[in-house]
Amino acid sequence: MSNRQYRLFFGALLLVSLYFEISVIIYFIIGLSIIEAITNLRLPKIISLYRYNNSGNPLECSIGINFKVRSRFEAERGWRFLVATILSISIFSFPEALWFMPWFMGLAILAAGICGVCPMFLALKWLGLK
Repeated sequence: MSNRQYRLFFGALLLVSLYFEISVIIYFIIGLSIIEAITNLRLPKIISLYRYNNSGNPLECSIGINFKVRSRFEAERGWRFLVATILSISIFSFPEALWFMPWFMGLAILAAGICGVCPMFLALKWLGLK
């Protein structure tokens, strides 16, 4: 499983859970993102390791741009932290005021899964994350 396929599934699951107002799935998505960010045990990495005997392509989603690495912290890990944080703030703290944020994030993540370019991931890479 590649990060692109993961984002496609992640975005679709988020949109379906928002549309049908299934809060348990939204909580699961937030929890999964937090666990993956803290432990750095990501589903695409684990599945690629067991299925294809490699840890995946580290340059995936960077569209061939060579970014200067300033930190050992991985951009994929940072992306998961940001997703969990923004979803948590918009759903738990200000659900009436920020109702559009989860929808926007779901559509953006789904689009990143379809086209293979994630602007947030590229911004994190540009900031110097590995």
